[in-house]
Amino acid sequence: MNPPQLKPDGSSGRCKQSDAYNLLRRFRLHADAILRFIADPTVPFSNNIAERAVRMPKVKQKISGCFRTIAGADNFCIIRSCLDTLRKQGHSMLEVLRRAFTGDPIMPAA
Repeated sequence: MNPPQLKPDGSSGRCKQSDAYNLLRRFRLHADAILRFIADPTVPFSNNIAERAVRMPKVKQKISGCFRTIAGADNFCIIRSCLDTLRKQGHSMLEVLRRAFTGDPIMPAA
């Protein structure tokens, strides 16, 4: 249904292919990697986890307009990073915060 475009005789280089053809070609070449989440339950379906890690600082920046200081932005990112790592390691966020405020923080595993 989506045959490759053939280059005219005598021309050099590759012929431009349609988006549909390029997508189908990538699916055929990388089917094992694209569908790995089916065979391996530890592989997530999408990369939304990576996108979610960036979303919160961007929302905070959008709402307040900016971070007031570089140190404040650094501290915000460090706290968010630690909380996100501990959440991914299966810790309860309520317990993590309770222990942090009582002076007995849970340290992320290396």
